[in-house]
Amino acid sequence: MLLSLVLHTYSMRYVLPAAVMMGTAPTYVLAWGAWRLLSAVLPARFYREVDDRLYTIYQSMVLFFFENYTGVQHGGVYVKRSAKFNEKEMREKLRAQMKAETPMYLVIFPEGTRYNPEIPKVIADSQSFAEKEGLAILKHVLTPRVKATHVAIDTMKDYLDAVYDVTVAYEGTVDHKGQRKLAPSMTEFLCKECPRVHIFIDRIELKDIPEEQMYMRRWLHERFEIKDKLLIEFYDAKDSKRRNKFPGKSVHSKLSLKKTLPSLLFLGGLTASMLLTESGRKLYVKTWIYGTLIGCLWVSIKP
Repeated sequence: MLLSLVLHTYSMRYVLPAAVMMGTAPTYVLAWGAWRLLSAVLPARFYREVDDRLYTIYQSMVLFFFENYTGVQHGGVYVKRSAKFNEKEMREKLRAQMKAETPMYLVIFPEGTRYNPEIPKVIADSQSFAEKEGLAILKHVLTPRVKATHVAIDTMKDYLDAVYDVTVAYEGTVDHKGQRKLAPSMTEFLCKECPRVHIFIDRIELKDIPEEQMYMRRWLHERFEIKDKLLIEFYDAKDSKRRNKFPGKSVHSKLSLKKTLPSLLFLGGLTASMLLTESGRKLYVKTWIYGTLIGCLWVSIKP
């Protein structure tokens, strides 16, 4: 009985960080909304600077738990996973970011969806498409689609410094039969069920990327062939000493407490101070309810 209770309690250890991360979300939204109103009469650059700082504070608080407890898209250009890709709208959004001279990283997932071993049909369809198009069949990644990548690079070629090819692999995601398992969820991360995340980064100069979409498509697939070889070595290498690592010198990246703890204390303190008063609790609950509804409505109607 006691052992069962201990095991159950241990399995629920993600509750505290999840509660803090979700619980401080209304506080973040209220702080952002207040600044949005106050900055309405100020130049746009003042709004962006504080907006970025607020977002950084929230993300630093999230990183506190990943860095210490375990061992929201910001200003994004969203592309729906369907054939109704609006190239004109995407270009306009990117040009707006360039016109505002926004310092940014643009993250693109050319696969369009996650590689999920539990949905073999998606993997099979991806491999069939590659075979049909005369492309190399990939094992650990899906066949990339070039359109969004081409639109982004073509639109921002005078604004970008480089393209970074990022490959991510997770330890502990291969079963006893040597088969890939699903990538860790947020809960599994917070329960320490993923020992390490390995990230391989390759910087590519813009001049080395073909401009024409047809040639860029081939180039992009070749980049994914490189990814696939890295992941085959990571997950499937016969020599156990070569598994669970990428080639080259590894660098352990760890954030110090002084970069994450102040954000946790700041947002946690603001949230706690709100919840201590009746009016604060009412405002908090209304922010949760109406903020969620307005957010869902905004995402559904905004192209």
